[in-house]
Amino acid sequence: MNAKSDDDALSWAGENDPTLAPGDTPSRPELADGWSTPATPSTTPDGFRDDSRAVTGPQAAQVASAGASATLVIMGILAGVYLLYTIGWFIGVNRITNPIADPVSEFMFSLGAWLAVAAPIVWFGVTYWLTASRPRIRLLWLLLGVVLLAPVPFIFGSGAGA
Repeated sequence: MNAKSDDDALSWAGENDPTLAPGDTPSRPELADGWSTPATPSTTPDGFRDDSRAVTGPQAAQVASAGASATLVIMGILAGVYLLYTIGWFIGVNRITNPIADPVSEFMFSLGAWLAVAAPIVWFGVTYWLTASRPRIRLLWLLLGVVLLAPVPFIFGSGAGA
């Protein structure tokens, strides 16, 4: 095997560029009043200031991973709540006695009961799917679902058999 081909595999084009020497900082041209020009042009519109502090380097990776970890834990907790809600709706619906004798009304009652059981899982799945690129909106919709989809028949024990 040729040593040159081994070295070629570990190099890239432009690595010997003298302008990329380590430790050299590009100088910024100074203006007539002694101030230097910014390294990058500002992207803020006129009349607005950009006071944001950008985190770069290893700190940025730590901040991003901490945010992702917290979001993952919150999503796991909310998924557990929705699973418990589904179980609660199932138990609550099974407690309800159906006093209706008409076949169409009985079917509609059963359909509504099973849709109530499926509602927490459907809400979680649809919210997760439709808000894939917006994690804050996803959390808001999931928290709204926690409030709206509480298994009321299970919590209050209503509809229990006579």
